[in-house]
Amino acid sequence: MAQQATQHDVDVQDEAGYWELVRGNVNFRRLWTGNLISLLGDWFNTIAIYTLVVELTGSPLALGAVFITKMLPWAVAAPLAGVIVDRYNRRQLMIWTDIARAVVVLGFLLIDTPGEVPWLYALLTAQVVIGAVFQPAKSASLPNITTPRELLTANALMSATWSTMLAVGAALGGLATEAFGTTAVFWIDSATYVVSAVFIYGTTIPQDTKAGEKSLLRSAVREITEGWQHLRAHPRIGRIALAKATWAVGGGSLVYTLALVGDQIAPGALAAGIGVLFMARGIGTGIGPIIMRGVFTDRDRWPTVLGGAIAFCGLCYMAISFVPWDSTMVIIALTCALVVAGHAASGGNWVLSTVMLQKRTEDRYRGRVFSTDWLFVMATESASILLASTLLELGWLDLAACIRLFAGLQIASGLLWWLLVVPRERADDERERAAKADTDAAEKAAVARVE
Repeated sequence: MAQQATQHDVDVQDEAGYWELVRGNVNFRRLWTGNLISLLGDWFNTIAIYTLVVELTGSPLALGAVFITKMLPWAVAAPLAGVIVDRYNRRQLMIWTDIARAVVVLGFLLIDTPGEVPWLYALLTAQVVIGAVFQPAKSASLPNITTPRELLTANALMSATWSTMLAVGAALGGLATEAFGTTAVFWIDSATYVVSAVFIYGTTIPQDTKAGEKSLLRSAVREITEGWQHLRAHPRIGRIALAKATWAVGGGSLVYTLALVGDQIAPGALAAGIGVLFMARGIGTGIGPIIMRGVFTDRDRWPTVLGGAIAFCGLCYMAISFVPWDSTMVIIALTCALVVAGHAASGGNWVLSTVMLQKRTEDRYRGRVFSTDWLFVMATESASILLASTLLELGWLDLAACIRLFAGLQIASGLLWWLLVVPRERADDERERAAKADTDAAEKAAVARVE
C-alpha cells in the first residue's frame, strides 16, 4: 500500500533512485505512465494548433492569443480547482477530466477556415479549464503515493517526463503535422487522454479529504479565502509559490517567441521549425532537474538556486536574440543549444520550487496552494505574452528586439529574487535552527534532571 509522505526532509543523497521508484511503487508507476501517454498527445496537439493558427491568420497577435488562451482561463479557474481538489477524490477527478478532454479536443477537427478561429479559442478554453483541475490533483497526489525518500525523485521524474514528451512530442508532432495534417494529430491526442484515464483507474491514492458543506458553491469562496490566508500566514509557503511566476515575467513571452523564431530558421516548413525549437526546450527542461538534483544537495541553498536559474534563462535568450537566424545547420544547432541551456535552468526552478511547496504544505491545503501556484504563473505568463504579441503586431519592435526586452526583464527578475526573497529565507532558516537548538537543549536538560 502507498505510504503518505511526511513533512520531514530527507537528505538528497538518501533519495530513492528512478528505477527503484518506478519498479517498486505501483501507484506512482500507473499515474506516471498515464501522464506520459497523455503528454505525448498534448504536444502533438500544441504544435498542430500553433501551425494551424499561423497558417489561417498570419498574425502574431492571433498566435499570442493561443498562448494566452492556454493560460489565462487556467489562472481564472485555478482557485476553484484547488477547492475541488482538496474536497473531492483526486483519483476520480483525474479520470473524469481525462475523459472530458478526450471529447473536447475532437472539436478541433471542425476548424479549417479563418472565420472559425474564434471557435478554436473556445475549445482551447474548455480544454484548459478542465486541465486546471487535473494538474493540481496530480501534484497534490504525489506526496500521498510516495514515501519521503521517493518524493523528490517522483517530482524530478514527472518533470523529466513532461520535458521528454515535450521534446519527443514536439519533434514528432511537427513531422506528423507536416506529413499527415492536423486532423490525424487531433485524433491521436483524444486517444491518449482515454489511455491515461485507464491507467489512473488502476491506482490507489490515499487522501486527507476535508469534509465540507454539501454545496460546493456555498463554501467555495470561504475555502478559497482560507487557502489565501494560509499562504499569508505562512510566508515560507507564499514566497515559494511565487518562484515560477517570477520566471514567467519574462519567460512567458520568450517561450511564445520560440514559435516565431521557428518560422525564421525553417521557412516553408513552419511546423518542423516550431517542433525543433520546442524539442530543444523539452530536452532542457528534462535535464535541468536531473542536474540540479545531483549538484545542489543542500536544500538550504535552493532559494538562491531558484533566483540564479531565472536569471540564467534570461541570459540564454539574450544570446539567442543576437544569433543571425537562418536555415543553416550551424545556426539551428546554436539556437537549439541556447534553448536547451536556458530551459535546463527553468526546469530546475520548476522542480525545486514544487518540492519545497509539497514539503512545506499540509495535505488538506495542498490542492489550493498548488492551484494558487498555477494561478500566479499562468496570469503572469498571459500578461507577458499579451504585451509581447501586441508590440510585435503593432510593429513597435522586431522579433530580436522583443526577445532582448523580455530577456532583460527575466534577468532583472532573478536579481530581484536574490535581493528580496533569499535574505528572508536565510533569516527564517536561522530562526528555525535556533528554535531547534533551544528545543534540543531543553530536552537534554529534562533528561539530565530525571537521571
